[in-house]
Formats: sequence, structure tokens, C-alpha cells
Amino acid sequence: MNASFSLSIPTLLGGLELAKSAPGWTFLWGTLAGGVLLSMIASCMGVIGSRSRLSSYMLAQIAFGTKGSLLLNLGFGLSLLGWFGVNIELCSDTGMKLLHEIGVDAPEWLLKLSAGCTMTATTLVGLKAINRLAMIVTPLLGMTILLMLVKLNGAGSIVSILNRGSGTALGLGGVMSAIVGTAVVGAVIMPDTCRFIKGSRGAICVAIIAFLIASTAVTLVGGLAGLATGQLDILALMLALGLGAGAFAIVFGGSWTLNALNLYSATLSVGAAAPNWPRRLVVLLCGAGGTLFAFLHILDFFIPFLIYLAVIFVPVGGIIIVDFFLLRQADYLGESYQNKSYWHWRALASWAAGTGVAVLAMQGIFTLTGTAAIDAILTAALVHGLFGWTRSNSSKEAQT
Repeated sequence: MNASFSLSIPTLLGGLELAKSAPGWTFLWGTLAGGVLLSMIASCMGVIGSRSRLSSYMLAQIAFGTKGSLLLNLGFGLSLLGWFGVNIELCSDTGMKLLHEIGVDAPEWLLKLSAGCTMTATTLVGLKAINRLAMIVTPLLGMTILLMLVKLNGAGSIVSILNRGSGTALGLGGVMSAIVGTAVVGAVIMPDTCRFIKGSRGAICVAIIAFLIASTAVTLVGGLAGLATGQLDILALMLALGLGAGAFAIVFGGSWTLNALNLYSATLSVGAAAPNWPRRLVVLLCGAGGTLFAFLHILDFFIPFLIYLAVIFVPVGGIIIVDFFLLRQADYLGESYQNKSYWHWRALASWAAGTGVAVLAMQGIFTLTGTAAIDAILTAALVHGLFGWTRSNSSKEAQT
């Protein structure tokens, strides 16, 4: 299930945008390095889930406190609504171009509103509707990726294709941060599925397949196909593959499925902060908020959006990993997790420190490694580990 999310229009779009924004070889190595970092985070989180048998929501409550975890859930919800807006704008932009090709003019706001209402209505029906839609769309997306591979096969060697990349907006660190941002939320919530897996090895295999193999492969295929055809727009690329009007069906269907799932997950996160609100009301409010993001033209800031997602949510993984493996694993095992505090200020301070250092790196003011995402997780992990070490020493001194 985790790997299937990689067969998505946003993953292909991410590959196209990065291939357009970075030199070809930088795009390649940055994508591979970002995939390695993502799989490492996902592996650790998956192992935690398989050992503790707890969901990501419960893990966040232990690490950040019952009240502190609400901030995290609201942040997850906001990021998912951002993705909702990206997909709506992608659909409306594709629809506008196709309508223009056949001589029909339609207001952009109407297409965005229609897409938002359709995707929200699907989420209101529930997971059954989302699953049925995914069974139709996912194979079509898989066929599209295979077509791109065929196109690559006749477009020259990989070396010659990579040499066509001439973007200068992003360096290696920027590409890595964008790759991490594409799927960091999925990596952090790996315990939600891996808690049902017996043994750490199985969880690690799932993480590697989903993030290092599937996601990386789709991103590279999208970017390389764009460079090979000279089409760095998702619709133009699909038309160049000979999909014709079916291109819109694939873009809209893929975005529709993923957005319904994004909205479903967002309502779970927001619902955790407002447990007494009716589910339908939460879905409608989140759908309206996500549609509003589309009207704010969030697609124009797609790469910065991905990078900021990385610096906000990567520290969360570092904190939970250090907390579980080095500081207080017993709190995550057995029944002791029921005794939780409202706020864990050390974890919240570590989160803020990791995010702050990453922002400084993005602004070119200060960096530890040259990559904002790595700066974020290292800083959060080190600060949280230091807090835990000083607390442990203080407790020992008090006992003596």
C-alpha cells in the first residue's frame, strides 16, 4: 500500500520540476540521496511501529505529550491540505489547457471549485469509494510510467539525457530537501501500517521498497522522460507520449484518488484536535480549506512547498527515533504508554531547534551539512538527545 502512493501524479510532477530546476546530474544524485535519507527515516519509524504496535498518533502523544501532539497533528493536517490544493490546481490547469485546445473557454475558478467539490464528496462517502477509484486509476498510472520508460529507451543513453538538464535554481542539497519533502509525512507515519508487521526486517523491507525503490524510480522516470522529450509540463509530456485526451483522465483520476486520501487523512488529524466535531463537518471544512489553497496558486510554489515540508516534519522523525532507541523505550512498550504527560517541552523545543537551523540553512545564513533536511533531523535528534542525557544525569545526582 505504501509503494502504491508513489504511482502518483505529484511524484511524476516532482520529478519534472526538479529536472527543470537543477542540472541533470545534480537531479540524479540528489534524487538518489534523498531516497536513501527517506528510506532510513521510514525504516526507523517502521521498526518503532512494529515493536511498539502503536500508531503514529500514539507515538506522537508519548514523545510530545497529549496536548503537544495536537500541534503535530494540526501540522500534518495543514500539509495534507496543501497537497490537496496542489492537486486541484494541477487538475484545473490541465483542464484549462485541454479546453483551450478544442476552442472552449471556461473560467478557471469554476474548474477549481468543481474539482474541490468532487474530491470532497468522494471523501464524504468514505474509504470504500476511495479504494474503488484507486483500483481503476492506479493501473493507468502504472501504464503511463511504463510508456515513459519506453520513450526513454529510444531517446538515447541516460548520460546524454542527463546532460540535457540545464537548470540552475537548485543545488544538490535543494534537490535532496525537495525529495524528502515529497514523502516525509508518509515516512513519519510509517508506524500506522508497520505496526501490523511481525519483526523489524519486514518493516525495513517495506520502507526500502516504498521510498528508496518505488518513489525514487517514479521521480527519476518522470524527470528523465521530461528531459528526453523536452516537455517539462505534465500535460505536454503525456500528450507527447501519445495519450491524447486520455491524458486529462489520467491526471484528473490520479489527482482525484490521491486527494480523496489526502483529505481523509487530514480529517483524521484535524479531528484529533476537535474530537467532538461531527466527521462530515470536519470533512467539509477541510475540503473548503484545501480548495482555498488552490485559489492561492500553491502550484506556483511547488518546490519551496516541498522543501518547507521537509524542514518542518523531518525533525519529528529524529525526535521519536532518539526517544525510542536511546532515551525511554520502555514508555513505548507494554501498557506504560497510557501514562502520558500533557506537554513534553523538551521534544517541542527540539522540534523548534531543528526547524530553526534548517530555515537558516535555506536562507544561506548557517548550515551544518549543506542540506536543510539533514540539518533539521540532525539538530532535532542531537538537541533531544542532549536534553535526555542531562535529565538522566540530574536524576542520578538526585538519587545519590
